[in-house]
Amino acid sequence: MLINKGFSQGDTVTIKLSTGEELICRFVEETDQGYKVNRPMVLSANQQGIGMMPYLFTVHPDTDTVINKSSVILACATDSDFAKQYTQATTGIALR
Repeated sequence: MLINKGFSQGDTVTIKLSTGEELICRFVEETDQGYKVNRPMVLSANQQGIGMMPYLFTVHPDTDTVINKSSVILACATDSDFAKQYTQATTGIALR
């Protein structure tokens, strides 16, 4: 049986919102009210497959943002392939 021990600071996580949007972001901490994250990106389907674009265009990327738990349907660890793509998109570091 797999036991979910939660997330650690710096983990790449996927959050599905009640609005249908799927976010991939860097986990900072969980509070009673929400998930504090950094560099949230929204996933979107396009002709080349799945793309990532900033979720918040008018907020500096290094700003920690709290996503209210009442808006979250689920929060899970991100698949390793998508986590690598996210890391490359947000830092420029290519992981193999």
